[in-house]
This record gives sequence, C-alpha cells and structure tokens, in this order.
Amino acid sequence: MPRLGLVDWRRSDDFAPLVLVMSGEEENRLVRSLGEVAKALVVGWPTDDGKEYVAAVKACLDAIRGDIPANTARAALIRAAEEAGIPVVAAVH
Repeated sequence: MPRLGLVDWRRSDDFAPLVLVMSGEEENRLVRSLGEVAKALVVGWPTDDGKEYVAAVKACLDAIRGDIPANTARAALIRAAEEAGIPVVAAVH
C-alpha cells in the first residue's frame, strides 16, 4: 500500500466525529481528529492492555504517519471501545 504521507493529526476534515461515553472525569469525550484519538487512548482510557487497545494505538500512530487512512484508525478506536465496554455514539458532522 502506498504511503499517504505525514498528516495533520489535528485536522478533522477526514474524520467522522464520535463521542466516547466514559466514566470519571472524562464522562463524554468528543473525538474529531487523530490527535483526539491519541489523547483518548493515552490519557483517558480505563486500561492499557487489551488486544484491540494495542491495535488502536498502533493504528492511530500509523494514521498520523500517513501509512493508513484516518477512518481505519477510527474503526480501530471503536473496536477498542467495545473491548473496554465504552459506549460509542456517532456525532453529527
């Protein structure tokens, strides 16, 4: 697969937003970009050891580097949320 090139990880144009319904201080986290995916996974995630969690972290880094599309990292985040029991709500774009 050809490399897409380094992307602006703060840009939200090519990322369909979603809301992670989390407990604690981060009750509802709006995720609109790869940067927000990274922050959710590193700062607010309830665990750091699930198979899907590790895959989502890798996918996020790969998307930031431009190796995979942002929507692939978004799908990985959704799978990690399911694994962790975090409800995901699609936000209106």
